[in-house]
Amino acid sequence: MKFLRDAARIILGLTFVFSGFVKGVDPLGTTYKIVDYFTAFGTGWANSLAFSLSVLQAIAEFGIGAALIVNYRMKISSWLALIFMAFFTPLTLWIAIENPVTDCGCFGDAIILTNWETFYKNIIITLIAVFVFIQRYNYRNRYNKSFQNGYFAAIMLAFLFIQYYSYNHLPILDFRPYKVGNNIQEGMEIPENAPVDVYETEFIYRNKETGKEKKFNEDNYPWQDTIKWEYVSSESVLVEEGYRAPIHDFTIENSYGEDVKDFYLDDPNYTFMLASYNLEEAKTRKQNRINEFAQKAIDEGMNFICLTASTPEQIETFKEEHNPPYEFFFCDEITLKTMIRSNPGLLLTEEGTILDKWHWRDIPNFEKVEKK
Repeated sequence: MKFLRDAARIILGLTFVFSGFVKGVDPLGTTYKIVDYFTAFGTGWANSLAFSLSVLQAIAEFGIGAALIVNYRMKISSWLALIFMAFFTPLTLWIAIENPVTDCGCFGDAIILTNWETFYKNIIITLIAVFVFIQRYNYRNRYNKSFQNGYFAAIMLAFLFIQYYSYNHLPILDFRPYKVGNNIQEGMEIPENAPVDVYETEFIYRNKETGKEKKFNEDNYPWQDTIKWEYVSSESVLVEEGYRAPIHDFTIENSYGEDVKDFYLDDPNYTFMLASYNLEEAKTRKQNRINEFAQKAIDEGMNFICLTASTPEQIETFKEEHNPPYEFFFCDEITLKTMIRSNPGLLLTEEGTILDKWHWRDIPNFEKVEKK
């Protein structure tokens, strides 16, 4: 029984630690996911709380998991684990049924699960949490309380530093398809014979006698019975999602609406991409350095462009205020947020391969990059 108790404790702890850690190293990613939830729930007024909730959730999950792994204050930590699962398991069931978001984000970008997979996973974790909770009085820690408090505090301080660093710079671990070393073109490729989306047409007819509407599929819709049924509408419903490339919404559109991404992704020359999903919210403290960097890169014959989801009017306002020497192109906001967790953030590519990325706080002098 001792082996079973310890195995359950460690498995539960590792799950919580992993979930908290992948959120902690990417606090902005979790923030975006929470905003998606608020939008789906119709509570957009709470978006300002998203970042704080992101930080607190990561700390709570990591702290509970760390306590379970090191057998620290099991009476409290087992209670917290059970409460956590008692809240999130019903929530994930509702999400699986209603499907307001396609990815729950429980493991960040490290492991992508469908909503039903998330619910089934939570059922298993809940059962383990119940077992650990029942056995909570049987766990013993051989170290004295002072030592236990010390090493648990050290663990949490290390995690808080990682979280702080990942927010103020870039995530120390990047699980996204735009991480350094990845090729953007390869990320957009779809393998031969890959599964494709399967759609089913849904027909709505109105009963002429009762006035009630009823849904039919392609096999049983009453298209010949015009005496009893009256056609109302039809729509295609996705019943099975096919293969989706890791990178599927990347574009570089000019002011004429033309997608010119191939020009920059196929160019053997170096290309610097300044990503700023919203120019009005962009941090401009280092804008003079960015302008200087861009001008030197352009003078050396390299490409330097800015990708943004801002409107043409916002771009013109930004140009008037900061006089940037580079061109602006349009790209999807979600794509830009995925590319780099910084507004603005700088990427260096060569023939579509991402060679390096910089948070706006860390953009170096051009000479340093050129020498490297």
